[in-house]
Amino acid sequence: MISYTVVGGIVGALGSVISLSGGFRGIIQIIAGVFMVIMGVNMLDIFPWLRRFTLRMPKLFANRIDAEKGKSKSPLYIGLLNGLMPCGPLQAMQLYALSTGSPIAGALSMMLFSLGTVPLMFGLGALSSILSKKFTHKMMTTGAVLVAVLGLSMFSQGWSLSGFSGIAPVPASYGSAAGMDIVIKNDVQTVNSTLESGRYPAIAVQAGIPVRWIINAPQGSINGCNNRIFIPEYDIEYKFQTGENVIEFTPTEAGKFSYSCWMGMIRSSITVTDEDGSVPQTDSNDDGAGNLPKSCCG
Repeated sequence: MISYTVVGGIVGALGSVISLSGGFRGIIQIIAGVFMVIMGVNMLDIFPWLRRFTLRMPKLFANRIDAEKGKSKSPLYIGLLNGLMPCGPLQAMQLYALSTGSPIAGALSMMLFSLGTVPLMFGLGALSSILSKKFTHKMMTTGAVLVAVLGLSMFSQGWSLSGFSGIAPVPASYGSAAGMDIVIKNDVQTVNSTLESGRYPAIAVQAGIPVRWIINAPQGSINGCNNRIFIPEYDIEYKFQTGENVIEFTPTEAGKFSYSCWMGMIRSSITVTDEDGSVPQTDSNDDGAGNLPKSCCG
């Protein structure tokens, strides 16, 4: 709790001075995802040679803990270092603390996150002391698989935030952009959408005409995941407010372009057509409006 809170305060203060682009945040999530996958595979002990790529504790801290083994303070040192471990969900929360732009809000968000992990960590610790070694081994195997899966999920979200295509598909469970309310007047195409708590709308516009995208955010529709979108194709990052939100851009090329929330969890697409209404064939990375994954907060 101490380390999470301190780290949250530090990155929150950093966020008040600098603003990281969605692409950079995506790169951080990609790196975190890669290390989580490596960690999970190493826990399964499938490829021994992969252990050379495992992040290790700095010798300064490792030697200090080794010297303190058996003493009352050694668990404290290990607990404090938990705030620095390569963990996808932890990196996501640190990015959220960074986005608050406030040391107090950043520290508070990380403190609440740490409080949420206490019951699970305490429960697993207690169970491991009373269960058989065979069952504990099975639990470790299951945990390793979950770590690898979370790493792949974090990698996918980071890839989406980075603006790359072809890796992170957009779910099509909520339909396509057909039937959107689009009006072209005074050489400007106006698109009207409504923000929902767990998904973003997929829209279709025409290339070469400026777009005025009006998104209505009803009371209660904004949460911690969907409150800010990132559209890498047009270098747009927008934070929603309750009521009417206006996003403006001019599409120059036809195609399908994905966009996502600031965490890369909620994804959707912007379809840009030619004058004849056709869309060039591209890698299929988006089919419709993205829904909110079960792993997302809010």
